[in-house]
Amino acid sequence: MKIILSTFLSLFILLAVAQNPQHYYVEIKTGKGDIIIKLLNETPLHRDNFKKLVESRFYDSLLFHRVINNFMIQGGDPDSRNASDNQLLGNGGPDYKVPAEIIKGIHHEKGALGAARDNNPEKASSGSQFYIVQGKVYTNHGLDSLETLRMKGVEFSEEQRKSYTSIGGTPHLDSNYTVFGKTIQGMDVIDAIAKVPTNDKDRPLVNEKFSIRMLTKGEAVNIERKLMGLKPKKYLFGGGSKSYNLKK
Repeated sequence: MKIILSTFLSLFILLAVAQNPQHYYVEIKTGKGDIIIKLLNETPLHRDNFKKLVESRFYDSLLFHRVINNFMIQGGDPDSRNASDNQLLGNGGPDYKVPAEIIKGIHHEKGALGAARDNNPEKASSGSQFYIVQGKVYTNHGLDSLETLRMKGVEFSEEQRKSYTSIGGTPHLDSNYTVFGKTIQGMDVIDAIAKVPTNDKDRPLVNEKFSIRMLTKGEAVNIERKLMGLKPKKYLFGGGSKSYNLKK
């Protein structure tokens, strides 16, 4: 009897979760395809700041102004919207910083959405600039070398090693920058942008524009249903409320 009740309760919880999004999702539209990213609830300050900027269309027609193959693609500088070809970018943004939310267990695996920052000692993030990790796949020996030579005093967890030796990433950024999102779809788009020719300042020779929108409640529900192995709710796909609040 207890087993039946437990199974019924688990099914009820699963179905309830499948009706309401547990996360916010954004779609980054680029000339090379679309990237869908889940914003992490573990970093609410960054999540809510990014959502606010996206909903205000802050990111419309900005550039990925810094691109390094096998490392990351970076954007979010508002000065890039109408920048001349030789203009130095990377210093623009709102007149505030977001306090660091560096969470143990959330690391820089491929597809991670991180917050750019300057060298401030508090490791506070830029109000708008972000990067998406491409990185590379490491061997355990390579991770050992990072621990010994570059990140003295840091020891990678088993989870980190599993990620970095399978899908890859940028492990040397761990504990120094806030990761506040995870790519759900569009890894091939990240690779395509990361490989474009750049100048000596890592700016693409051909402008790589992007825009970002929040996914609707219906779209978010269907992403999470898919991740749970459930069929999409066709009447919600592409529809639903254009804005929604996560249930507490």
